[in-house]
Amino acid sequence: MSAIPTIAAAARQIAAKELSPVELTRACLDRVHALDSRLHAFVHLTEERALAEARAAETAIMARGPSGPLHGIPIGLKDIVDTKGIPTTCQSKLLQDNIPDSDATCAEKLAAAGTILMGKLTTHEFADGGPSFDLPKPPARNPWHTDHFTAGSSSGTGAAVASGMILCGIGTDTGGSIRGPAALCGIAGLKPTYGLVSRAGVAPAAFSLDHIGPMAWTAEDCAIMLQALAGHDPRDPASADRPVPDYVKALGGGIKGLKIGVIHHFHETDHKVSDGTQRGITAAIATFRGLGAEIREVQLSPLQDWVACGSLISITERAAAYEEWARTRLADFGERMRSRLMLGAFVSGVDYVQAVRRRRELRAELKAAMADLDVVLTAVLPAEAPKIDAVAKWDLFQQPSFMMPFNVAGYPAMSVCSGYGAGGLPVAIQLVGKPFQEAAVLRIADAFEKATPFRDRRPGTA
Repeated sequence: MSAIPTIAAAARQIAAKELSPVELTRACLDRVHALDSRLHAFVHLTEERALAEARAAETAIMARGPSGPLHGIPIGLKDIVDTKGIPTTCQSKLLQDNIPDSDATCAEKLAAAGTILMGKLTTHEFADGGPSFDLPKPPARNPWHTDHFTAGSSSGTGAAVASGMILCGIGTDTGGSIRGPAALCGIAGLKPTYGLVSRAGVAPAAFSLDHIGPMAWTAEDCAIMLQALAGHDPRDPASADRPVPDYVKALGGGIKGLKIGVIHHFHETDHKVSDGTQRGITAAIATFRGLGAEIREVQLSPLQDWVACGSLISITERAAAYEEWARTRLADFGERMRSRLMLGAFVSGVDYVQAVRRRRELRAELKAAMADLDVVLTAVLPAEAPKIDAVAKWDLFQQPSFMMPFNVAGYPAMSVCSGYGAGGLPVAIQLVGKPFQEAAVLRIADAFEKATPFRDRRPGTA
């Protein structure tokens, strides 16, 4: 195979018996062997298991046809997702010998859908801390230019999907860890509504901000993944118990008459974005107008208010999640994670409660602002991917995040490639929907992708 297809295209070919899951898996493995020594997307490659699963999928499909669009599709799982009999290390010295005895719910659901597990993907330590060079494995690198950062913490997923080593993967998002790598690696990534996808069996970061979602080349592929992932799970106390719509069926049909609000002040005043990022946003708005959507202005509290609230909650809940190890094995954490855990431990109970109160006010504000809108739009990140060795230790606090507001609110938010900026590196827009309205977000993202040429260009891995 000369090119790695999308999930949707591969599923059609597999169903027509024009593509073998074994052939597809071997093509992905060939790319891993050719590229991963430079990209470091995988921390654990399950090559033999992948080929065995591919052969089993092929046999089943030849006999009965595919069970669904994910049957025979090679995937990867972020290395904070528990996998039975396969190491789950969270990229930490503390868990180098950790082999879970059961699968996380998301891993279980994807396996039940017939996917082929290629292995475990690089993450920042416990999904925190940035690109660290003092961990058991090196940080992932950007396939558009390997001197540059992927963003994180779903760094390996972003790099592996963009480079075609897998067709899709699991990301987790506490303050942007799906959307950031999706933006810098030029792929699609969806943070669903809080509670839509089970977090059972996934290492925690900040329990009231953590989300799990799909990362793939297109919005259509994310819809296919979300269809398998969404649904109530009693193992996750925050899991929402509500019907799951048909996300794939909701695609198409156009977006004429839909209302898109633009939070201009976030990316033009509160934290001005790069020229390339702004061009992508401006062109995207023009594209949506051309597709018949109605564009409106949205005004919220300053971005800094949202980020201060979310960041304080995040560092405090992370410190609580790893309090025991921080007290007994602090030196075994990498420097970035260690410093953040120490900072979180000094937050007072009063400050945490005040942040939770402020969160309620901000969420109510967003609900009122979106009452007559289908989605809102802003930036994902302020600029193209920086050099990997130029990411500051305290990057979390040095510039406000366009992604954190929607973890604070728990609303669905998606990164969609909107072009290429300085150095040919990807830029992105962020589309945010109302709670449990992923279908609308995916529909709008899919319409944008199909009206623009950005899904036709893969990285050359420079």
